[in-house]
Amino acid sequence: MTHESTTPVKLALILAAAIALSACDSAQEQKAAAEAAAAAQAAAKEQKAQEIGKQFDAQFAQHNWELARAHGEELVVMHPDSPVTERVRAQYEEAKAKADEVREQRRMAGLWEYQSVAVKGGSQLSAAIYSKKPVDTGAGTPYPVRLIFRDHPEWGRSSYLVLENGDFDCYGGCKVQVTLDDKPPRAMAASRPKTDEAIAMFIEDERALWRMAGSARVMTIEFPVKMGGTRTAMFEVGGLDKGRLPKW
Repeated sequence: MTHESTTPVKLALILAAAIALSACDSAQEQKAAAEAAAAAQAAAKEQKAQEIGKQFDAQFAQHNWELARAHGEELVVMHPDSPVTERVRAQYEEAKAKADEVREQRRMAGLWEYQSVAVKGGSQLSAAIYSKKPVDTGAGTPYPVRLIFRDHPEWGRSSYLVLENGDFDCYGGCKVQVTLDDKPPRAMAASRPKTDEAIAMFIEDERALWRMAGSARVMTIEFPVKMGGTRTAMFEVGGLDKGRLPKW
């Protein structure tokens, strides 16, 4: 009686133990599989970081600062814990600064407008730029002031400012104050021609002004106006391509 009644109990215990062992084995297998998958994923991610690091090195070596910055940024954002990221971090900061300089130089270069116009005797070449901000000349709506360098086959070389409204107080000649970056201002002779074709004022030493424009990032010119007092126009001249007026 006892043997027959306990047999099912023993079978149940054996079955439960077998199930428990099977579940334990399955959990261990799942854990091992998850760890292997994580290791494989980490290895693949590190391999990707290594590839980006090589691209960064190549672009940095060639001084392609904007591309180097892009690869460095990808490392910092997507692979912050990679040894590659730590290795290039200082160079990445340098590439960022250089890329900003390249972008700024391109922006300033785009501020200049160059023209070549066929005229009697050859071609008229010019380089022109607008002031960074509008200037209130005391005659209505403020407008940007335009600075123009011109090379004409008959009239020669000249540099002058042009207003949209108002007028210069310089018909009998005057002095303008020209400042480069943070240097002291320099007085330069100027004159307003007696013509209504344009509101223009010539700055007499055009070659000196051209050289000054090609050696600074910012040029400011203070000039007298007919409404009284003086006004100042600021020009971001740092992007000037001096080769556009080769005879200067």
